[in-house]
Amino acid sequence: MEDQSQFRLLSERRFLPFFVTQFAGAFNDNLFKNALLLLVTYTAGGLFGLSADVVVNLAAMLFILPFFLFSAIAGQVADRFEKSAVIRWIKFAEVVIMGVAAVGLWFGWYEMLFLLLFLTGVQSAFFGPVKYAILPQALKDSELVGGNALVEMGTFVAILVGTLMAGVMMKAPVPGPVIAVAVALLAITGLIAALRIPKAEAAAPNLKIRFRPLQETWKLMAIARDNHNVFLSILAISWFWFLGAAYLTQFPNFAKTHLLGDETVVTILLAIFTIGIAAGSIACERLSGHKIELGIVPIGSLGLSFFGIDLYFNMPEQPIPSDWWMIITDPHYRQVAIDLLAIGIFGGLFIVPLYAYVQREASPDTRARVIAALNIFNALFMVISALLAMLMLGVIGLSIPEFFLVLSIMNLIVAGFVYQQVPDFALRFVIWVLSHTVYRVSHHHLDRIPEEGPALLVCNHVSYMDALVIAGAVRRPVRFVMDHNIFATPIMGSFFRLAKTIPIGPKSRVPEIYEAAFDRIDEELAAGHLVCIFPEGKLTKDGEVDTFKPGVDMILQRRPVTVVPMALRGLWGSFFSHCGGPAFSHLPKRFWSRIHLLADHPVGPEQASASFLEEKVKALRGDHR
Repeated sequence: MEDQSQFRLLSERRFLPFFVTQFAGAFNDNLFKNALLLLVTYTAGGLFGLSADVVVNLAAMLFILPFFLFSAIAGQVADRFEKSAVIRWIKFAEVVIMGVAAVGLWFGWYEMLFLLLFLTGVQSAFFGPVKYAILPQALKDSELVGGNALVEMGTFVAILVGTLMAGVMMKAPVPGPVIAVAVALLAITGLIAALRIPKAEAAAPNLKIRFRPLQETWKLMAIARDNHNVFLSILAISWFWFLGAAYLTQFPNFAKTHLLGDETVVTILLAIFTIGIAAGSIACERLSGHKIELGIVPIGSLGLSFFGIDLYFNMPEQPIPSDWWMIITDPHYRQVAIDLLAIGIFGGLFIVPLYAYVQREASPDTRARVIAALNIFNALFMVISALLAMLMLGVIGLSIPEFFLVLSIMNLIVAGFVYQQVPDFALRFVIWVLSHTVYRVSHHHLDRIPEEGPALLVCNHVSYMDALVIAGAVRRPVRFVMDHNIFATPIMGSFFRLAKTIPIGPKSRVPEIYEAAFDRIDEELAAGHLVCIFPEGKLTKDGEVDTFKPGVDMILQRRPVTVVPMALRGLWGSFFSHCGGPAFSHLPKRFWSRIHLLADHPVGPEQASASFLEEKVKALRGDHR
């Protein structure tokens, strides 16, 4: 499965109908919203006695307000009822709303269309929680990143196509009827696809739904805060939407004022940014090795800031009138396009693992409500983004490139805070970088490691990189048992403490550390975690597997758990091994080395022993050192 592309999900019923449903919904939302704004701006010239500028901002408020009012109830509904049925009812509501909207568009009843825009926001608010909560039930853990990548790609492509189609349809001789037919057909398409979505059973069938928007919203915040790491991941996702809203909102004035571009420049900037997010989202699965890899989240945040700063310094000093073709071909403008594409790509790398992480870590019976809380935070952060833009650009008087520069610096500060609060992000980042630069790691049969519950991993010990290689390959967090002396070094000690590594030493020299290590191992196994030990007790000095110490027997006597024998191949001779002398004592002779990590069939505690596991690991490693 790990060699298959995420795109195979688009051929399977458990995912394709859902994907078509959410794509059609996002497409329709943006087509209707943008078409209505264009009709009001260019045809009606304003409504309710208000100017077109005020009406545009009123429309944005009407669309986002339901997320504050109804997300809490939407989360309850998605947890309480079978999810495919919830989606079908939501899509049926969309058909009704868009059917009435089609009549309004046909006859130009713009005041009524604004009420329908609010109802469209209500329908989207109800779809959001069930949209993400259904994925962990439809997909395996190893498919969550790929599934979320496709959803994010589809969403942003739908936003782009919906926005562009609204502009194209406005050029029709009579745009209202053309748009009316389009929104009605899209709604019907979404409903037909929803009818094919397989069942996803209710997570909390006994939950009592309470129609108290303010109280339930506050309660939703408490549910989201139950898991500190999930809550900070929610804030990180909302921060992305803060940045995205800031960039997208400024594109028209940015193109007109700082690039002297016509209306086609706005379109190409939007297209480049959206394509970047879609490409970054799709790249996540390959970069993460088909697992939820938090290590690429810091890469995404660093890229967002780097290319945001680069955009500021690459602005043309003396812009000349431009169109979309100049943005791509002219050297002065092309760098702006590259920076925006890169910002989109790194944005995709940032957001997809976070969505998958929230889905996996949230409790199944509250998952939809946690997603509902996420939607509220997203809406709140987008409103704050608009207010900050008004302050920075209107009151303080920054230019738009200067505003983008401020956002990039703010992003570094926010990222630093999140990674300090959740060390797993920084830890996984270091592991990911080392395991994807120093080595090319191939792993075999790691699906033999239990997906949940305690297990003891035993492996040969070749180099100082062994733990990082294993941690980067195994899907679940692993607690390693390592020599206590490594904790004395400032950098490595801090790193391994973050990784919750268990220090151990000889009983004859440090009996208190020795005893404490076995207590910690037992606690971690009792908590249902994976613990990895290197039973040789030290790095090999000749490349061969040394005798296994009896510590593994002591662990299993205290806590009988499943044991998974593992073996590392290809690390002998590396800079971090004792080949040719002590590790680190000679210059590196090779980079990007091919190494292999193999897992054998699990062994029951009654069969496992130090000598038995030693033979298992030797056979697994074979003659490949």
